[in-house]
Amino acid sequence: MPTALLSRPAALREELRLSLPHRPFSIRFWDGSELPGTEPGPTLTAKSPRSVAYLLGAPGELGLGRAYVTGELEVDDLDALTDLVGVWKPPALDARERARLAIAAARAAGLQLPPHPPESEIRPQGVLHGLRRDSRAIQHHYDVSNEFYAQLLDDSMTYSCAYFEHEGETLEQAQFNKREMICRKLGLEPGQRVLDVGCGWGAFVVHAAKEHGVRAVGITLSPEQAKGARERAIAEGVGDLVEIRVMDYRELSDEPYDAIASIGMVEHVGEERIDLYADQLAKMLKPGGRLLNHGIARRRHPGSAPGPFSERYVFPDAVPLHLSQVTLSMEKADLSVLHVEGFPEQYVRTLTQWIENLDADLPNAIRIAGEERVRVWRLYLRAARNGFTSGFSSIFQVLAVKPEVDGTYADPEVWTKQVTRF
Repeated sequence: MPTALLSRPAALREELRLSLPHRPFSIRFWDGSELPGTEPGPTLTAKSPRSVAYLLGAPGELGLGRAYVTGELEVDDLDALTDLVGVWKPPALDARERARLAIAAARAAGLQLPPHPPESEIRPQGVLHGLRRDSRAIQHHYDVSNEFYAQLLDDSMTYSCAYFEHEGETLEQAQFNKREMICRKLGLEPGQRVLDVGCGWGAFVVHAAKEHGVRAVGITLSPEQAKGARERAIAEGVGDLVEIRVMDYRELSDEPYDAIASIGMVEHVGEERIDLYADQLAKMLKPGGRLLNHGIARRRHPGSAPGPFSERYVFPDAVPLHLSQVTLSMEKADLSVLHVEGFPEQYVRTLTQWIENLDADLPNAIRIAGEERVRVWRLYLRAARNGFTSGFSSIFQVLAVKPEVDGTYADPEVWTKQVTRF
């Protein structure tokens, strides 16, 4: 039957059937009709013509993301949907096919103004990775609410990959394991000065002070995190050993530190600033001091950057770099890389725990952060997990040391013993 003779949703449904002959998903429309999948998969429900209007206003991932975030597009199985990423590839359409599909979508959407983007969408402004823009981007993600993150994370509020040493360990124990591993790699001793770049809610600085007797400084661009970190240090009895600053790593100018940890922060630095980042941290180290960089890295070359959904809703301007870029930047800063360790399977387990924590009480999460934010986080956490299971990304810890004043390094035998026991 000619498309022009069909009703609005029916016309769109027919064009989608012709354009997508292989569909591992079903689409249900607001009039109750359905385009079944050609094989089992998730069901996407377009709740009103506004869902189509979002796609017309921003075809592709951004339009789909807007429709999903506002609730105009429902998904019955987010896990199944994210499993399709990287597996299902829509067919290439010629100009005539794209035009027919656009016309059918416009008729289905009806006469309406393009809907406004969701309230939770951000469009970064200013110089890429400039101080002001970076600060705004960080606050968009981390200043949702300390109460929201308390539901998502373990009791220590550690927002980075945990390390499960044994089956059956709790997330809290696995996060303790990770923090202790970093302390061992840095060789922390009582009385040392330690810097944590991107300290979050203070889990590492509090751990290092409490378990190893160091004086720790943590920096973050999030006032909400800084507030929580200071409260944690006092509650744990190390308020006199821990200092929390709201500042950027580029603003550091005090005396060098014995050791530096950067945990889950390098993803926010950007390719344009990675050499500056490594050079600045190297300057903040004493001769013989150690740097531990813990962060997500892309595994595929060249590897695509995060799409518009992540850019507008999750991590504005954040791009995981390749491990080789991180280690090269350290070498350019005259740091010697001693040890590299990757454990993507640990992040799969960590993200699974966070997903379960969030989903355990969705009404409470919505009360705290709002429905849009919760929808974003439910999708983002699953998409991140899929990145690790698919081989797109991994998590690496890179340990490096700064040479002594005379250009030499610490006794190799000492470092060999220290590295091999991790």
